[in-house]
Amino acid sequence: MSLKGKKIFVTGGSRGIGLAIALRAAQDGAQIAIAAKTADPHPKLPGTIFSAAEDIKAAGGEALPIQCDIRDEAQIEGAIAKTVETFGGLDILINNASAINLTPTLATPAKRFDLMFDVNVRGTFLTSQAAIPHLKESAKQGRNPHILTLSPPLSMKAKWFKNHVAYTMAKYGMSMCVLGMSEEFKRDGIAVNALWPRTAIDTAALQMIPGVDTAACRKPEILSDAAHVILNRPSAECTGNFFVDDEVLASVGVTDLDKYAVVPGTKDFLLDFFLD
Repeated sequence: MSLKGKKIFVTGGSRGIGLAIALRAAQDGAQIAIAAKTADPHPKLPGTIFSAAEDIKAAGGEALPIQCDIRDEAQIEGAIAKTVETFGGLDILINNASAINLTPTLATPAKRFDLMFDVNVRGTFLTSQAAIPHLKESAKQGRNPHILTLSPPLSMKAKWFKNHVAYTMAKYGMSMCVLGMSEEFKRDGIAVNALWPRTAIDTAALQMIPGVDTAACRKPEILSDAAHVILNRPSAECTGNFFVDDEVLASVGVTDLDKYAVVPGTKDFLLDFFLD
């Protein structure tokens, strides 16, 4: 399996899971656009679009850093256009950018509600919308186009909503894009799938949440390896799925996941939201 020569657009890829997915693709020699807000160093979070680009180049890929706020329709359209102009097309979209605010209803201010819906739902929808004409062209060229969104399986169980209604709705909004677009663009040969972790993943964003024990987490590389498997599957045959990272790896014979543990030998992991 290889993503060599694939033209990839990653939202929110300056750090964490998005960057890990980009680096795995870079090892194959992919061409990767990193579209994120952070052009200058953040006081609390590591990584910028430029440091990500350097890491991608060091890993063996081509990199295009683009400062882009996916709450802005014009910036999305400009970023996709610049990617297509630079690389000569687009084969893969990774909808990774996401905002999180784990507050109950009475403690969720309107600006936080709006941020999550603007980034998670609107951003995913509009970025997909801008990318799809180019992914259709990729399909015509037989280049196996994919959209992969970092969002959970859909469930109407109240327990997933009760502690953070706004966040759950925003993440499920991303998943609903997967559900609808996978069927809408099936005839065009574009794969649209979701990927979600079984356990909490040790990222800089997670470390900012009080009370989280990152020693009970896995590394972002478990998601990047799972994404690599999905993105190499035939787009005409693999669409509309809500994948879970360990199940994807098990499907290709990888069942020893200890290398992904933040603390090797850990048995009791902090489970992620939205999975029984």
